[in-house]
Amino acid sequence: MVKIYTAIATLFLLIFVSCSSISVYSDYDKTTDFSQFRTYAFYKKGIDRVEISDLDKRRILRVIEKELQSKGMVPSDDPDVLVNIFTKSRERIDVYTNNYYGWYPWYYGYGYGWYGPGMGWGYTNVSSSTEGTLFIDLIDARKKELAWQGIGTGILSYSKSVEKKEAKINDFVTRIMMAYPPQLEEAKN
Repeated sequence: MVKIYTAIATLFLLIFVSCSSISVYSDYDKTTDFSQFRTYAFYKKGIDRVEISDLDKRRILRVIEKELQSKGMVPSDDPDVLVNIFTKSRERIDVYTNNYYGWYPWYYGYGYGWYGPGMGWGYTNVSSSTEGTLFIDLIDARKKELAWQGIGTGILSYSKSVEKKEAKINDFVTRIMMAYPPQLEEAKN
């Protein structure tokens, strides 16, 4: 019975995660040996400039910290990697037009004539949403160069529930950090 409940919960989680509208991309320096990175610190000067609430900054940084530690990295005062974040947002406008095509009566004089192809009344729907992008940068502290960048883009939804907001941030950041460390192209072939 426990196996059935576990299977149902896993299926529900996969459906929920796959329906999410977060696009994740990453880029990295192919000459960097990511196995050398074992320690990290947050780049405070860069993070302080991010134009989001301090509460959301802390939420994002906690998830990044959890993800880095799950990959075996530890915080340090003399880090291998500096972690920086920044955000962008833009208003997204979507316009949908729907016309009905089908068979309609053609009018002759005062009565109906034959039926034939035609176009019916349609509608146009305009919707707007805010699309947010979160950039997570891992900077090689020794070289002072960007080594890896994770980018997540999705629709920002505002919720009165702190739990829902934290869950959304957790999902967003976790998906971005799944791309770190990068898998080398040679290993995929």
